[in-house]
Amino acid sequence: MDYLPSQSADEAVRTSAKRTADLFGTEYFMVTPSTLADGGSIGVSYRRKAEYQDVKELPPALAEKQAKTATGRAKRPKIQPAQSQASGDGSGASMALVKRPAGAGAGAAGGKDQPQSLIQRPSATKQQRPDWHAPWKLMRVISGHLGWVRALAVEPNNQWFASGAGDRTIKIWNMATGALRLTLTGHISTVRGLAVSPRHPYLFSCGEDKMVKCWDLETNKVIRHYHGHLSGVYTLALHPRLDLLVTGGRDGVCRVWDMRTRSNVHVLSGHKGTVADIKCQEADPQVISGSLDATVRLWDLAAGKSMGVLTHHKKGVRALATHPSEFTFASASTGSIKQWKCPEGDFMQNFDGQNAIINTLAINDENVMFSGGDNGSMSFWDWKTGYQFQSTDTMAQPGSLEAEAGIMASTFDRTGLRLITGEADKTIKIWKEDEEATPETHPVTWAPTLGRQRY
Repeated sequence: MDYLPSQSADEAVRTSAKRTADLFGTEYFMVTPSTLADGGSIGVSYRRKAEYQDVKELPPALAEKQAKTATGRAKRPKIQPAQSQASGDGSGASMALVKRPAGAGAGAAGGKDQPQSLIQRPSATKQQRPDWHAPWKLMRVISGHLGWVRALAVEPNNQWFASGAGDRTIKIWNMATGALRLTLTGHISTVRGLAVSPRHPYLFSCGEDKMVKCWDLETNKVIRHYHGHLSGVYTLALHPRLDLLVTGGRDGVCRVWDMRTRSNVHVLSGHKGTVADIKCQEADPQVISGSLDATVRLWDLAAGKSMGVLTHHKKGVRALATHPSEFTFASASTGSIKQWKCPEGDFMQNFDGQNAIINTLAINDENVMFSGGDNGSMSFWDWKTGYQFQSTDTMAQPGSLEAEAGIMASTFDRTGLRLITGEADKTIKIWKEDEEATPETHPVTWAPTLGRQRY
C-alpha cells in the first residue's frame, strides 16, 4: 500500500478503509465511502446486509396484494397466514416473510420444517376439583389406659378393636359401646404395634421389650414368641394372603417371620435408622417400610431384597398408609406428606399444610386421609387432589399436661365411617362425620394454582 510518509497512522487507516469500501462496499457494506471516511461502522453495515438482505423486498404475492389494496380500498386488509393464502389462491405464491433454503417450494412455507417461535405459552394444567367431604367431629372418648396409647387394630368383623399403650397392657374394646371387654398382660415394656389376623383367631403384638407375641384369642394366652430383634420392636404388619409376619424396630432391619413355625424367613436390611412403620400388600412391592433415616424402601419379598429406595423426604419417615382400593400409598415425615404410586414408587403429589411431626396416617374407602401430629393437630385430606378440607386440634383431657395433646396412633374401622385415635393423654377418641353438614354449610374453598401439577 502506498501512502505519503507525512501521513499519520490515523490518516493511513482512514485511507485504507476508504479504498476497501470503494472496492467491496456495494457487495458487503451497503454504505458509501464517505460514510466510512466520516467514521461509520463497517461491522454494523455488514450485519445489516447479512441479516436483512433476504427480506429487503416484499415477496411478489404480498407486494401485489399491497398494491391492489392501495389502489382499491383505503382500509388495509388483514394479512392472511402464508399457508392458507397459498391454498386459497391456488397460485402457489407465498407471502411468508421467512428465510427458506434455496429451492424450497412455496408449499413448504407453513410446514413443519419452517422456523417456529421459541416463545410459547405452556399449556395450562387442568386441575381436578376436590370432592366434597363432610367434616369430622368427636363422638366418644374412652379412658382406661395408664400410659400413652401407641397402637390400635380393628378386627375383621368390626365388632371390637384392640389398643396397646405405655402401661404395658393390651385392651380389647367394644366397637359399638366403647366398653372394655378384656385386658391382656404379658409385655414388660410399652406396646408399640398390634395386628389382628383376618384368617386366624390370632392377635399379634410387639413392644419396646424386643418381644413379638402371638395371642390366641380363643384362650387369651400367648402361644408363640418370635425371637430375633436386637432392640425395641416398633411396628408390625401381617401379609394379607401369606402366613407371614413382618416386624421392624430400632435395630434398623425388617424381619419376615413364618407365622406358624416362628422361623425368620428374611432379614430385610438396608435402612440406616429405626424402622418406624411397615405396610404389607398382596402385589409387589409386598412390603413397604419407612425409617427415621428419611427413606422409604420397597421390598421384593421373594428375593428378600430392596426393589427401590425413595429419598424425597428430608426428615425421618414415621408413618405409612396404603389406600384400601387404589394401588397407591402415602408416607409422612415432619411437615411433609407424600403420595406414591406402586409398584415403582413414582411420586404423585404432596399434601401441604400441616407443619408438625406427623406420627400416624389412615385412609378409608371414601378417599379421606387422616394425619395426626405430635402437637395434637389433625388434618383431613382429599386423597385424589391433596386438598386439606379440615384442620383442627384434639383436646387433651382435663388434668393432662398441654404437651400431652399428641396423636400417637390412628385407624379407620372396617366401614370407614369411624376414626379411632390413640393419644398421649392416655385416652382413645372415636370420631365420625357430621351428618348435618352439606356442601352449602361447609363449601369447598378451593382455587386452582399454577405451580401445582399432579405428576
